[in-house]
Amino acid sequence: MHDIPPTETTVVVAMSGGVDSSVAAALLTERGYRCIGVMMRLWAEVASGEGSGNKCCDEESVEDARRVAANLGMPFYLINVERPFKEKVVDLFIEGYSDGLTPNPCLACNRHIRFDYLLNYARRLGAGYLATGHYARLRRQADGNVHLLRGVDIHKDQSYVLSVLGQAELRDLLFPVGDFAKEEVRRMAAARGLPIHSKHDSMDLCFVVDDDYRRFLTDWAADAMTAGEIVDVEGNVLGRHSGLPNYTVGQRRGLGLSGATAPMYVVALEPDGNRLVVGPAEALGRSELLATGVNWTMGRPVSAGSRVQCQIRYSGQPLDCTLYPQQDGSVRVAFTEPARGISPGQAAVFYDGPHCLGGGLIDKMDPGGVSAASENAPADRVSLN
Repeated sequence: MHDIPPTETTVVVAMSGGVDSSVAAALLTERGYRCIGVMMRLWAEVASGEGSGNKCCDEESVEDARRVAANLGMPFYLINVERPFKEKVVDLFIEGYSDGLTPNPCLACNRHIRFDYLLNYARRLGAGYLATGHYARLRRQADGNVHLLRGVDIHKDQSYVLSVLGQAELRDLLFPVGDFAKEEVRRMAAARGLPIHSKHDSMDLCFVVDDDYRRFLTDWAADAMTAGEIVDVEGNVLGRHSGLPNYTVGQRRGLGLSGATAPMYVVALEPDGNRLVVGPAEALGRSELLATGVNWTMGRPVSAGSRVQCQIRYSGQPLDCTLYPQQDGSVRVAFTEPARGISPGQAAVFYDGPHCLGGGLIDKMDPGGVSAASENAPADRVSLN
């Protein structure tokens, strides 16, 4: 556990009742920090017969977090952020799907709730840092800058959804479990007698009570669930779809095209015409994308022509690419090899090896009308100094 500040510092620990945040709290209290456990009550729908409550903060999770805090001798607070979570995360999720996008609500939660609302709450409590159970690493530099790196456990790495953070946030954060593998963290919890050591990870949308996002969107965005045409890449009508939010780029199953002579994949969603475009696997390959709303974790863009890697989905592999920042703050990403499954609304996150440089939302695939700037100049490695 590197880059931990002096022990006189007060640290707020974001508790979830899970293994990772509990071990993060344990590691910090063992080092002598004055830790305060805080858990957020988030919005969740109420479904008849299904009960209610966000799975990240249901009553069982609250009690688990409270017991861990008591076990560690920490004060514990439960704060209500249902309204901002609904406005900044859930509503944007609904709007994104209604606009034909494939949004990632964890990005919105990290940007607007966990590392804005909760971080500011920690500051108001007089804490020097906010600690979470994320699998990522921070490296503090002599000049005061903080580098964001992938977690040691590459299978649990969460730097992708932390790419929305800048120096103002990173300087006040701690990720105590980022230097460990998940199984090590579970062993740490068991060795300390923490009652949550065998608790399962939460993987689904926390605010959807039955984990069925299509049902959720039918209830909350019924207008977006309008049937329309399925067409091939040449515009030929092949069938009907049941509503664009039911599909995502790269999807093969559930298209209802039994008469197709070859496997067909979702190539694009066209909300303006309510059309679903499908094609063969080779039609999925894209040479470029345009990312907008780009955040740079170091506070400044890389130089045009920088050769880095781009990850286009949470569980995706990093793909070699060249970046061309644009004057409007967007970034053109040119892939070395065609990339498949690029979904507008997802994040394009940039890496130089383990270093997370930042990222933005995928706006367009194979965009036209953007400048290559120094496209013909020698490609650069990224300077992290």
